[in-house]
Amino acid sequence: MSHVRTSPYYPQSNGKLERWHKSLKGDCIRVQTPLSQEDALRIVAQYVEQYNTVRLHSAIGYITPKDKLEGRAEQIFAQRDAKLEAARKARREAAWFYSRSIVKRYRETALPEQTELWQSWPSPSRRGYILLAAFAHHLHLHP
Repeated sequence: MSHVRTSPYYPQSNGKLERWHKSLKGDCIRVQTPLSQEDALRIVAQYVEQYNTVRLHSAIGYITPKDKLEGRAEQIFAQRDAKLEAARKARREAAWFYSRSIVKRYRETALPEQTELWQSWPSPSRRGYILLAAFAHHLHLHP
């Protein structure tokens, strides 16, 4: 790693540091308004701790810099992926059970000719139409 100096008064050459200064001023200094130098040092120290250990950073995958530095990024991403897959599976199962319960209620309350229609239309698209009709019947939206 080498030390490189930037051009003075030229923020484009040092964007990351300029962004840090903007965050520090906007999220810390202007919000809490320190009354003394000791107060300012305490406020900034708290902000730096929160910034590095609590705040999630979008540029590094919504993890904290501390987690990234300590090599926990892949573990966190794997845990997120597992949670997302579990949530997707739960939504699919809930949708399946909900659709089955609507169909069951529809069959219980349907007229005989409606039940015959259901059994005589084997294609998925037509069953989807009947399922929608069942849902509308369930919500009492049918004419």
